[in-house]
Amino acid sequence: MNSPTPRSPAQMPDHAVETEGLVKVYRGSRGEKRALDGVSLAVPRGSFFGLLGPNGAGKSTFINILAGLVVKTSGTAKVWGRDLDMDQRGAKAAIGVVPQELNLDPFFTPLELLDVQAGMYGVPKSERRTMEILEAVGLADKAGAYARTLSGGMRRRLLVAKAMVHSPPVLVLDEPTAGVDIELRQQLWAYVRELNARGTTILLTTHYLEEAEQLCDRIAIINHGKLVACDTTPNLLKRIDGKALTITVDRDVTEVPAPLVPFAPELKDGRRVVVRYRPSAVPIGHILAAFGESGLAIMDLSTEETDLEDIFLQLTSSKT
Repeated sequence: MNSPTPRSPAQMPDHAVETEGLVKVYRGSRGEKRALDGVSLAVPRGSFFGLLGPNGAGKSTFINILAGLVVKTSGTAKVWGRDLDMDQRGAKAAIGVVPQELNLDPFFTPLELLDVQAGMYGVPKSERRTMEILEAVGLADKAGAYARTLSGGMRRRLLVAKAMVHSPPVLVLDEPTAGVDIELRQQLWAYVRELNARGTTILLTTHYLEEAEQLCDRIAIINHGKLVACDTTPNLLKRIDGKALTITVDRDVTEVPAPLVPFAPELKDGRRVVVRYRPSAVPIGHILAAFGESGLAIMDLSTEETDLEDIFLQLTSSKT
């Protein structure tokens, strides 16, 4: 399988991945399970795109369809402009997938594994970058060691290396840092960020929401096989109109003063009062004025902004 033919920027697709009405139905003795239910999604070329959702939401099914490992029931899917029905070979060559499972042959060395993988994709020996890739993922010194002797974090990085042997323009990372310690995780992300900076489109699934918030410029959320959100990360973070205001006062508060009752505050640790409010509906000045009316002197004040976890929980818990 040859790598995708290089194109000039003018010939490159606007979207690295594009699906329209994608459906996958699994049929068994207990009936049907709709793993994907009409997912229409576009991943811009060159983006660092997050695909989030609870376990069983349909993320892995979506990825496996793109990788050619699962046959879709209906709808269309394109990878790097290549339709899975019309040009499956080209679509497969355009994508590299780092799976969740550590599926490595324990009796091969990293050097051998990458050479075999490159051969499967039809990469000529003169064009193989085996040692360059192993160096990039921090495994050059383990090139001759059997895969079974590598730690879990090293095996995870080796999977990334395997996915990159044919220089695909699209790299899919399915929970790539599961079981990887913090130092190795930082090394892995440094390499992936570099790939993205050089033009590789990254599609990431992760349970680490903070990780997705820091890395991804766009995020889609799938729940029960349906796409429930897709937007830039900053726009998603604006979706929840809510803040938490924590105020430390000059004395212990055992009951809510009358001026603060309309704000339904939460009393914590004697002198801390937490007020959750919607900035679009309640100016912070009104809350501070109520503290003044209560005779409480404000000693300290902090606000907590919306984060991706808030949005994720809101969107997925409301969809049943």
